[in-house]
Amino acid sequence: MTPQPTAGPDRAVETVFRMEFPRVVAAVARIVRDVGIAEELAQDALVAALERWPRDGVPDNPGAWLTATARHRAVDLVRRRETYARKLAEIGRDQATVTAPPEDPPGPDDIDDDLLRLVFTACHPVLSAEARTALTLRLLGGLTTAEIARAFLVPEATVAQRIVRAKRTLARRNIAFEVPYGPDREARLGSVLDVIYLIFNEGYAATAGDDWLRPALCEDALRLARVLSGLMPKEPEVHGLTALLEFQASRTAARTGPDGEPVLLADQNRARWNRMLIARGATALARADAVASGPPGPYVLQAAIAACHAHAYRYEETDWHRITALYGLLAARTPSPVIELNRAVAVSMAEGPQAALPLVDALSVEPALRDYHLLPSVRGDLLSRLGRTEEAREEFLRAADLAGNAREREMLRRRAEGAGG
Repeated sequence: MTPQPTAGPDRAVETVFRMEFPRVVAAVARIVRDVGIAEELAQDALVAALERWPRDGVPDNPGAWLTATARHRAVDLVRRRETYARKLAEIGRDQATVTAPPEDPPGPDDIDDDLLRLVFTACHPVLSAEARTALTLRLLGGLTTAEIARAFLVPEATVAQRIVRAKRTLARRNIAFEVPYGPDREARLGSVLDVIYLIFNEGYAATAGDDWLRPALCEDALRLARVLSGLMPKEPEVHGLTALLEFQASRTAARTGPDGEPVLLADQNRARWNRMLIARGATALARADAVASGPPGPYVLQAAIAACHAHAYRYEETDWHRITALYGLLAARTPSPVIELNRAVAVSMAEGPQAALPLVDALSVEPALRDYHLLPSVRGDLLSRLGRTEEAREEFLRAADLAGNAREREMLRRRAEGAGG
């Protein structure tokens, strides 16, 4: 576990370490080819900093100091390994003249960035979604096990176990510390983007607990997306995800009321939307369009939908016809009952609730939506707009029973009371 300094020079060391931790681990993992060992060596560098910096002063480039310290220990460790000695013998080099372990030659499309390699390793599909999320937040977000546990409302021991198992799985399966290229990159990139989006969504609309928003998780995901877009500037889906998160994050201040209760999109004060984040989202979406060579991917399409909301200064000005068309493209690109439900909402706004109700009713047989609280919530809204208040009340109550988040459950019960009145 990361040492927790509390004051004075130790606090400065901790702050620097949290900022530099991902790059230190990434640099060391390239040498030792094991993220678990790389993290331990990064922790050793922190201990060295805690011993030396209060006495000698913080270096001019503290990140480079931490990385160099960890790398030196990594080289020493690898040199001691019998496998390293064999590797030296095989290539006919004298161990005494080697200053760093030999590296595999990069492929023709390889991206030479240690941090990017760490992203792809932490999000490897061989790991479960929960393990990928925990490991990504630990290695790339710099969060402690306790912080991740608090964020997802699970026991700390559960998170610790997920992280340990993830590291062991990567080591046991001998997962290469690399960025895939050629036909493998697109599939692997999808896993990376999905993990970042999952982290953001858990902060944006928490699935459980007492709070509807967890801004820290949104900030971590947005930071990861921005880093990834800088590392992979030619990937439109990376820019698409970044744009989507910028647009979504722009609404954060308006999404809750004074007591933390959820505020629906139609009722939000758009003057509280963050115009700087909206501008950043528009820039990222333009970059995605500029580097695209084919049809837009799912994150670019979702970003385009979010842009329609972001550019409407009043709810009544929203271009629902365009949003409906974009959801149609998204459904064709990545078929999903949740996407169809969102498309039905857009149809209801563009053509009226009567046009959307059959679409929602058709989704009631979808197994994936059986316990999805937003299905009866959307149906309740449509029935309410059609004047079928008693049916709407029953739907809102059913949605409240299915909702895992306390704030959302309260809101749905209030809507049921309003429909019944």
